Amino acid sequence: MPAKALLSWSGGKDSTLALYELRRSQQYEITSLLTTVTQDYDRISMHGVRRALLEEQAVSLGLPLQQVFISKNCVNEEYEKKMREAMTRCYAQGISTVAFGDLFLEEIRKYREEKLSQVNMKAFFPLWGKNTTELAHAFIELGFKAILVCIDSQAFDKEFVGRRFDKQLLSELPSSVDPCGENGEFHTFVFDGPLFQKPIHFEKGEIVLRDHRFYFCDLVPVKTEGQNRQGR
Repeated sequence: MPAKALLSWSGGKDSTLALYELRRSQQYEITSLLTTVTQDYDRISMHGVRRALLEEQAVSLGLPLQQVFISKNCVNEEYEKKMREAMTRCYAQGISTVAFGDLFLEEIRKYREEKLSQVNMKAFFPLWGKNTTELAHAFIELGFKAILVCIDSQAFDKEFVGRRFDKQLLSELPSSVDPCGENGEFHTFVFDGPLFQKPIHFEKGEIVLRDHRFYFCDLVPVKTEGQNRQGR
C-alpha cells in the first residue's frame, strides 16, 4: 500500500499537475488537500479565489479539503503557528508526508523541508526540476483548463489577468516570465480537466489592483442552468 500524504493545494495549475503525477505514479495516497485561506476575505491566500470555488474543486476532485485560516495581515509567526498546528494533527492521524507543486525555487523547498522536519514530517516534490515550458504545454495538452486570476504588474501587462491559460497565452508571454509563473508572475485557477468529475462554473467579475502591484480577477460562482457560464 502506498504511504499517505497531504497535498498542498492552491487551486492552480502546479498543484493540479502535482496531483496528476501523484495519482499516475501511485507512490502516495493523497488523503486530502491542504489550503491556506485568508479569513477576512474568505479567499485562497495569494490567489484571491473565493472559498466557495475552492470547495467546489475539492468535491469535483473527490478529495477532502483541509483549510488553514489566517488573517489578512498575517505575519510569518502566525502562519507558521497555524501550519504547525495543522501538521501536528495530520501527523497524529498517521500522515507523515506533504506533497508540493514547487518546481525549482531552492529557498522555498528548503523552507518547507525545515518546517516539516520540526514536526517529524517530510516534503515531497513530484514536479521538481521539470522543464517549465514543457510542463505548461503538457498541462494544456492533457486537457486541463485554467484561468489567470492574479498577475504581478511588474512582470507583465494587466491585460493578461482573466485570460485562459492556453497555448495562445503562452506564445504571448514576455521572455522574462516563466511559463508556469514559478517566480510569482501569475497565479491560476483550474476549473476542468481529466481529474475533475465535473467542471467548476463561474463568471468573470471585477478586476482590481491590490498593493499598487497585483491585479486580481474575481471569479463569481455560477450554479443555475440559465446563466452564462465561463469555463464550460
